[in-house]
Amino acid sequence: MNEAGDGPDVTDGGDHRDHRNHGDRARYALVTGGGAGIGAEVARALVADGWTVRICGRTPAPLEAVCAESPDALSWARCDVIDESDVEALFAGIAADFGRLDLAVINAGVPGPTAPLGEMSADGFRETVEINLTGAFLTARGAFRAMAAQDPAGGRIIFNGSIAAQTPRPHSAPYAASKAGLAGLAAVTALDGRPHGITATRIDVGNAATGLLAGFGASTGALQADGSHLVEPTFPAAEAARAFAYAASLPPSAVVDQLTVTAAGMPFAGRG
Repeated sequence: MNEAGDGPDVTDGGDHRDHRNHGDRARYALVTGGGAGIGAEVARALVADGWTVRICGRTPAPLEAVCAESPDALSWARCDVIDESDVEALFAGIAADFGRLDLAVINAGVPGPTAPLGEMSADGFRETVEINLTGAFLTARGAFRAMAAQDPAGGRIIFNGSIAAQTPRPHSAPYAASKAGLAGLAAVTALDGRPHGITATRIDVGNAATGLLAGFGASTGALQADGSHLVEPTFPAAEAARAFAYAASLPPSAVVDQLTVTAAGMPFAGRG
């Protein structure tokens, strides 16, 4: 859906080095899983704020469609986030085309299979954790290395988490475990980034209307802790993207450490 690819192919709108200067220079961002859902909306929001953005994902067609909306500010690359060579090629391309990286939005992920814990397959668990957590690690590590090495050093890494890290759904062990692990990864990124001027943010989103949410049945009747099914409130992914754009807009002296954004009225706070 938004996490993998077949190689380091890059399509861009030309030389981005002088595009959309803010003050003394342009701002450059990467959004993984940028072909659909929250990733695509984050890319659009960043472009609206003046960023030059590279998106990556598995399937060229949706990436091309998003980039066609703003060809001077958006470019895309195919990248399998669980393939180290692909990830290395992704960041090599960013260095060659942009010269630096100011922001990385680590967004690529899948909902994974759903089943009671006793019936969950090990393969389904491993695959989900590999994409959602190992893929996040590899892309965050690539961004971290680029930001630490550039001159001036520094940057911001924003992780698209989930309220599943706080209050998981029944029958969602692979997804919940991967997002809980992502919370730890984001926290360590912030700590290890301090000497390099790299900050980290985790934004936990609940019930943004995306294809991933459809996998949990929120709009048709999601399984609740008491065994009932409930059609839950949702909200547009573009509204969730505004939170990412805000966190990205802060000066280097400030950071949103963690933020939770949910559909109003969804069964998250309290007891249902």
